[in-house]
Amino acid sequence: MLPAANNNNELNGPITLTPISLTTTNADNSLTRCESDGRPRENGKYDDHQYKGPKIWIYLVGNWARMSEPLAIVFIFLSLWTIGYILMPTYALPHTVIMRILFLFIGAQTIGVLFTFIQLPDMLGMLFFGVLYANLGWANFIDYEKFEAFLREMALINIMLLAGLGLNANAFKKLWFMILRLTLIPTVAEVAIIAILGRLLLSMPWLLIITAVSPNVVVTVMLKLKEERLGLNGGIHTLIYAMTACNDILAIFLFGVMIGIIFSKGNLSEQLLQGPIGIGIGLVYGYLFGLMLQFVPSRNATYANGLRFVLTVLGGTISVMGSKAVGYTSAGALGCVTLAFVAGIGWRRQQLKLTAEERHANENSTVAKRLDLLWKFLKPVSFALIGKEINFTVLNAKVVSYGALLVLLGSLFRLVFAYVSTYGGHLTKKERAYITISGFPKATVQAALGPVALDLARSLNASADKLLLASNILIISVLAIIFTAPLGAILMLRLAPRWLNHTPLEGSHPYAFDNAAQCSVEDNIAGTVCDQCHRIESISSQKRRNSLNV
Repeated sequence: MLPAANNNNELNGPITLTPISLTTTNADNSLTRCESDGRPRENGKYDDHQYKGPKIWIYLVGNWARMSEPLAIVFIFLSLWTIGYILMPTYALPHTVIMRILFLFIGAQTIGVLFTFIQLPDMLGMLFFGVLYANLGWANFIDYEKFEAFLREMALINIMLLAGLGLNANAFKKLWFMILRLTLIPTVAEVAIIAILGRLLLSMPWLLIITAVSPNVVVTVMLKLKEERLGLNGGIHTLIYAMTACNDILAIFLFGVMIGIIFSKGNLSEQLLQGPIGIGIGLVYGYLFGLMLQFVPSRNATYANGLRFVLTVLGGTISVMGSKAVGYTSAGALGCVTLAFVAGIGWRRQQLKLTAEERHANENSTVAKRLDLLWKFLKPVSFALIGKEINFTVLNAKVVSYGALLVLLGSLFRLVFAYVSTYGGHLTKKERAYITISGFPKATVQAALGPVALDLARSLNASADKLLLASNILIISVLAIIFTAPLGAILMLRLAPRWLNHTPLEGSHPYAFDNAAQCSVEDNIAGTVCDQCHRIESISSQKRRNSLNV
């Protein structure tokens, strides 16, 4: 009989936080490490009883893994500025537009880190800095509007590509019906109430505002739950991740369809055909490009992952920008998600042929990991740019008050219908309630979608009425982030110990990982879903589990 698999290293090792997925790297936590002064340090933390120095140092060391990445990004920005000053000193002076854009991103990244110390999502700090920056009069980026719109589009492309790669076809075989219910029913209910109230209160077109769950907030909370071993049973983490990804894909696609119809200059029949034609173009383009990425470059190429990453980003960029060029904006989002999904299926199959050592060496250089790194730079860009569009001097009190009402009522309807959607499974009432709460926070997609309508209206020289509507969309997107992101994170963290089961480390299911889409490649492809944890298992893993009598 084989010895039980030891997951302690994977669960307690250094954790990489991403917008849509979690991955862990192995670490030997049984070792006692020593500092340069010879003082012992257990599991990477200082012994508070022996150390007599400043407590702030203990705090900094304990949180260094979380702080080091954004600090590295700030240093990268500063290094780029230094190079720019050497090569083009006239463009690198503080009063120039390009420098004010750079300061906006550096400040947003810094404030975002500070917000995490008070247990608030970092994107809220980035948004706050963008609002502050604009109202201090520093956000007038004249002649750089196209560059600003390009950065926003890149943030949206990054989110869609990660959503496509995060989807796992095998996970849906066991949970597809509940995932489908949790995606469609709450979204339709929320969109319906927001559309009706938006029409009555703000005279906005039907179905113009589409809301989505924030993958950033959800992933941050799921990270904490994994550390505390809460909710690892019953496939709860798998459901939450899949629901979030599918909800974002649906929201982005529907938003693209509505924007395409509203800003279309054709007759009524052409406007009605915008959606179906966009769906067709997006699916065909995404499937063909994703199929090409499965074989070009070859998996045996020396720089296969790097080339795949570049081609994936370029393919997504062509999808979004090309859809605007041909007049079918709804095809862009669907094309992005489809090409990443199709390519991901082929890449996972190819990695089955690698040895365990090769997979481990390849783990931190995959396309998803590189997209995660790209998001580290685009995240402050996305939230700071949406925040800088909020100008208090021209803010309409009616839009703010009614917008807040739309967000709160829409979220309430989502919660009610999401809870109804969880019936019919094997979950307890508290577990169903927790899955319902996980759909409350909104941030990432709103930051990416909020300015899209305004950018499009400006580029098309739209009428004043359409510019006002686009501006209202952005304001309501900001209100959605402010009201739901911090409250949703707090609710998920506070209610988890009360509503979710704790899995002891000793007796935990050896395969009870939280995210089927991000498990090892060996277990991600062909196989079934474990009845206890809903994790995809290959045939070899099933035999190993059966031998353990799990």
